[in-house]
Order: sequence, then C-alpha cells, then structure tokens
Amino acid sequence: MSAAPFFLWWLGPVAVALVYWKIQSLTTTRATLRGWCYGVGLFGSGTSWVFVAIHDFGGTGALGAMLLTTLFVSALALFFAIPFGLYRRVTGSRFAFLGFAGMWVMSEWLRTWLFTGFPWLLLGTSQIDSPLAPWAPVGGVYLLSLMTALTGTLGVEVLRGRWGCLVPIAALWFVPFLLPTQWTTPAGKPIRVALLQGDLDQRIKWTAKGQREAVNIYTTMSQEQTRDIDLIIWPEAALPMFEQEVQRILEQVASDLGPGTALLTGILQRDREGRSYNSVIGLNDVQGQYQKAHLVPFGEYLPLENLLAGTLAFFNLPAPGLTPGAEDQAPLHVAGITIGNAICYEIIFADHVAQQARNAELLLTVSNDTWFGRSIGPHQHLQMARLRALENGRYLLRATSNGVTAMIDPQGQITARAPQFEQTSLTGEVTPMQGLTPFSRTGSGPAWILAAMLTLLGLPLNLSRSKSDALDEKGT
Repeated sequence: MSAAPFFLWWLGPVAVALVYWKIQSLTTTRATLRGWCYGVGLFGSGTSWVFVAIHDFGGTGALGAMLLTTLFVSALALFFAIPFGLYRRVTGSRFAFLGFAGMWVMSEWLRTWLFTGFPWLLLGTSQIDSPLAPWAPVGGVYLLSLMTALTGTLGVEVLRGRWGCLVPIAALWFVPFLLPTQWTTPAGKPIRVALLQGDLDQRIKWTAKGQREAVNIYTTMSQEQTRDIDLIIWPEAALPMFEQEVQRILEQVASDLGPGTALLTGILQRDREGRSYNSVIGLNDVQGQYQKAHLVPFGEYLPLENLLAGTLAFFNLPAPGLTPGAEDQAPLHVAGITIGNAICYEIIFADHVAQQARNAELLLTVSNDTWFGRSIGPHQHLQMARLRALENGRYLLRATSNGVTAMIDPQGQITARAPQFEQTSLTGEVTPMQGLTPFSRTGSGPAWILAAMLTLLGLPLNLSRSKSDALDEKGT
C-alpha cells in the first residue's frame, strides 16, 4: 500500500516496525516462515500484474498462469525469508535494530543482481513523496530504503523505552530539509517535446494488421505535430517490425518532419549475424543509437536456456531471443543535447540510469506497458521513473504505448501526463541539465556499504541464545 498507486508512504516504516517487533520473540525457523509469508503478501499483491502479462497477453491458460505467478511470488519471498531467519539466528547485540535495517537493505541489494535482478517494490521507492525524498540525490533508492527501515526499527526501540533513539529518528527526517533542493543547473534553453502514445492493442500488434495500424498511427500523429516541436518521441517498438523492414517508412517520416524536428523511436534491430536487439534510434539531427543492455528474463531472453526451454514449451510460452547491448553505451546526441536512455524494464535499475546520466543532460525511457493491462503495474513503473529523475537531477521523458506517458522534472515531480488507454500526444518543454548529484557520481555503492556496516554492528554471535533457539526448535 505504500507504493503506487496508493502512495501511503508512511506505511513503509510502519511495516518494518511491525515485522521487527513481531520477529523478536520467534525462533529461527518461525522467523524464516514469517519472512516468507511477508514476502508472499508483498509480491502477491504488488506484482499481481505478472498474471495479467502471462495470461492476458502471453496466451497461457488461467491455471498455468496462476501456477507460474505463484512460483514467481514464492521464489521472490525467499529474499525476506532467508534474511529474517539469519537475523534471528545470529543477532545478539544491543544494536540489533541496526542489524535488522541493514539486513533489509542487503536483501534488496541481493535481489537487484541475483538471477539478473528484480529490484521491484524496493522499500525506498515508496518514499518519493515523503519528507525522506531529498536523501535520494545523495544515496539513491537504497539509502532511502535504509532510512525508512531505520525509522521503523528505531521507533520500536523508542516504544521499548530507549528514548535516546528519538535523536537519530529526528536526524533522519529533519536533515533532508537542510539538503539542497536542486543539485544540478540548466545547461541550455528548454526544448519543445512531443511524446506520442499510439494505444495499439497488444493482441494484434505483431500481426500484419497490427503492423499496418502501427505505421498509420505513428506516421499520422507525427504529421499532426506543429513545426515548433524540436523532438518527437515514439515508444518502445512503436513499429512492430525490424528497422530494416521499415527503412523506407522512416525515411519518409524524416522527410515529412522537416529539418528542424528530430525523432526518436524504440525499434527492433537485427545485425548481420542474425542477433536481435531492442533499440532506440533517431531520425534527422540525431547521432548514435542505444541498444537495451538489461533484458527482461523470460520476456526478452531465457536464463539457463538448456534447463528451462522445456518449461516454456510446456506452458505454451514463446521463447525469447534478444541480445543485450553493451553496458557502457554513449548517450544519443539530439539537436545539440545529450540524452541518456533506459528502455522499459531498465528504468528500475538505479545504477544503470545513473551511469547514463553521468554523460547526459536529459533522460529518456521508452516503454511498452501494454503488457500490464489495466493493473497497478504502469503506476509502479512510473513511480520508479520519478525516483530516477530525482536521484540524478535530470528531466526525464517517459514515452509509452498506452500509458503512463509523462514528463518528469529534476525533483521527481510530474509536470505533464497523458491519460492511459487513449491514442494521444503529450507536448511540453524540458530543460537540459548539467552537473551531477552525489548519487550520479557514486551510484549505490556507499549505501550498500553503509547497510553492510550496520548489519555487522547488529550481528555479534550470541551463542547461548542460538543454542536455546535450537532447543526450542527441537521441542516444536
């Protein structure tokens, strides 16, 4: 409930406090089970859109989709089960509240990269609209998670009579008022941008009919833009064909736009070796291209292909076959402005976006959120994009197939937003920005190190308690 679309950010520290309070009296085994149940509740509700993607658009039957979603949620819940169990096994210090908060963030760190990573529903993301938000340009989403978790555990200690814990709570929440409200400065004049949202039905998108409709929709909408637009942006895979197949169409679009307007579009590419890429390319005054580096597991590539290929066949799911682009790609140069990119899923990876932002004046994410249907997924996706803008002090443009298309300022606030599930365009001005936030410079490393240090402070082994734990578990 603390995440979008509910935005009850205060529930973040409350949830940590309740879990921390309850876990103190549990054995290691029961703490592990409690952590797993918490994870099932979190991901079962927060990622319910997985069922929509698999069933409504993946073509899998309801029973199979439910089974796959259950397996997905159950596996993710282990990222709470294991840390909670470890916490009860080895924590014995009077600073256990630090260890619990640190371990929470270390679990998020592990979830960010293990099995290609799934940093969705991070605790810190829910704080984009809270008084803690100014910490984001300092240390990113993981520092926000740590501050939120510490608020919860310190609050419990206050209720236990440790009144001195009020001091660090006050510091966590009042220091943000002393931090700069803007870490970056304008690098030039604002540019006029138009984001096109075609709202093409995902069920027909990759058919011959869908391809014809996509070409008609986006070429017509582009022609309708006024001549004072500097940049037009189409969403991810706007034309559901490979670049080579629509080269003539793109050339015609460029000609119709005129020399004063550039265009960026998401599109699939295929190289001479037959490898396919999910890319962003440009027309007119555009130099460079971007190929998606962080692919969606099972959606765009198959991890452990030799082992799992049969599973996809059993559930009648298509086998993905995209190739990742390089990690250190240069930004696009558009009409004298540098633009850092993140295609769809990549926007949830804070360090990937920070790497792009270091050499860019503007951030762009193109996405096909049609896969989410009418679920809460697009709203969560937008919330994470907002945090990326705040972390890096950059305007961020978000062009999607059917919503939520939006323009976001360097404070993470939405300046313009298109309605979902409508064929429409969103126009407005954005300003290129220069300078780097502390987070853009360092990434998440300092926050992870701090979380690890707090974990160690709370984890001196208490052998006598561990032995009694073991005896209790034998008794049960």
